[in-house]
Amino acid sequence: MPSFSKNFEKIIFRRLIQHLDYNKILANEQFGFRSKTSTDLASFHLISKILEALNNRLLVGGIFCDLRKAFDCVDHKILLAKMYQYGITVKGLKLITSYLQDRSQRVIISSRSKLYYSEWESIRQGVPQGSVLGPLLFLIYINDLPQTINSLADPVLFADDTSMLVKLTEPWEFLHSIQRNIINADRWFKSNSLLLNMDKTHLLQFYTKTGQIMDLEVRYENKQITTVNTIKFLGLIIDSTLSWKQHIDSIIPKLNRACFAIRQVKPYMALEALKMIYFSYFYSIVTYGIIFWGNSVHSIFSKFRKE
Repeated sequence: MPSFSKNFEKIIFRRLIQHLDYNKILANEQFGFRSKTSTDLASFHLISKILEALNNRLLVGGIFCDLRKAFDCVDHKILLAKMYQYGITVKGLKLITSYLQDRSQRVIISSRSKLYYSEWESIRQGVPQGSVLGPLLFLIYINDLPQTINSLADPVLFADDTSMLVKLTEPWEFLHSIQRNIINADRWFKSNSLLLNMDKTHLLQFYTKTGQIMDLEVRYENKQITTVNTIKFLGLIIDSTLSWKQHIDSIIPKLNRACFAIRQVKPYMALEALKMIYFSYFYSIVTYGIIFWGNSVHSIFSKFRKE
């Protein structure tokens, strides 16, 4: 997009976020694309809820949803209606309407040094890719989703990454609540022109060594929701007992490769350059999420020395 357009978008973005923050409109369960939030905070919120429930001897299950091309499926009419509901009216709404409308796209195919063009078609869905406003508009679009989930589960959202925690005492209520959450969430997604990818939506039960392990056979629309023992959540591999073994095992090879690269270039580079390589390739890996897995009994340093 042109630099002038992006600068103008930044002005609109500041006015929008000021309105949303002042009126406390954005859901507290949303951690994506917001100031004073991060993947660490989203992970902390999820993990602390799991640990709290396990300490209270509850059955705990996580529903980790996958959406198909969520940013490309934003319905402009629904988005503008929600913005009006959140108090963005008159000139502000007209400005956003003008921003979204009258955009076109076409497909170009290159074959044997020849280009083929499709007809121009108007865009009625999706937020502009690579834009300043796009992520914020998506947050507004998905903002009422937690209200649909809150009565039955604890939602954690990072943009379109949607996770739900179900915590109950009785096994039959636990399974029923998981089923109801999937149904409610899918209904919300469909009513907002979003598609839940059932093949990549997973269930994960969390438990202690002495906890009850459930057989999570949940079906929806003639498909069985896959039950897994580990899940990748915002770059962290979380397992059913929160042992962090799989996550640590996954970063060991990366750290070994980083060490090998540093050793190889060490004789030829200055100290400052080596520090840049260290912080880029080693430090960023070893410190990400360390507040969660750093105290694990599966010592990363002992494994690292062995390999």
